[in-house]
Amino acid sequence: MALQIYPSLTNFICNPFNHIHRLRISCPKTFISNSAPKLSSLTQLHNAPNSNDKDALALSILSSKRRLSLSILSLVLNGFLPNSIFAQELELERYTDAEGFTLLKPSSYVKVDKAGATVLFEEANKGSNSVGVVVNPVRLTSLGEFGSPEFVADKLMQAERRKESTKDAEVVGVAERSGQGGLQVYEIEYKVDSTRGGMKRIFSAAFVASKKLYLLNIAHSDKPESPLDNHTRTMLEKVLHSFDAEPMT
Repeated sequence: MALQIYPSLTNFICNPFNHIHRLRISCPKTFISNSAPKLSSLTQLHNAPNSNDKDALALSILSSKRRLSLSILSLVLNGFLPNSIFAQELELERYTDAEGFTLLKPSSYVKVDKAGATVLFEEANKGSNSVGVVVNPVRLTSLGEFGSPEFVADKLMQAERRKESTKDAEVVGVAERSGQGGLQVYEIEYKVDSTRGGMKRIFSAAFVASKKLYLLNIAHSDKPESPLDNHTRTMLEKVLHSFDAEPMT
């Protein structure tokens, strides 16, 4: 299922013209400073000379604890503490292919062989979550010769909706960025509901270099009962933005 979108976009672009070194990326680790006094609350209260001092000290301790709780809440709301006080690490590694492209991939994904794919990585025991690349020859020198990012996204959605297995497909976002040497890179994010795998979030990127079309496809389950979480999304977006032509040496 994951690689079935490749012929869709590849055919639209190709047919009109006939046709690890390791990088560790971590979310910021935010540590809570210990703003409370070093002595325990009970010890400080016991050693306070009089009742007024005890009351003042008690208020100070409660205020410190309240500030600490608010700090933790603020971090949670900002996405830094999803499951614990320390943010979970997202580990990616660099992959460079002999076909002339490079990208980051989740280090836990394993390489598998699949017909039609130049390279494909899948999450262990969850093959529907994948990162794959297809490379095909074209007569284009840039994607701009074929059309705008919006035009390509529209053609891609038309192809998706024509599939018998597709129940619905919707574009979420389209963007263009510059790659190696000013390369035009199109990025498309969309949702697809299929009889093969249910709801999925797809991140695609494409560029043309040396008269070859390079197409990245990132697929991840995004079902209502288990939606794509923010940390996984961040990781997949890093993979998307890392896709580029191999630097010239």
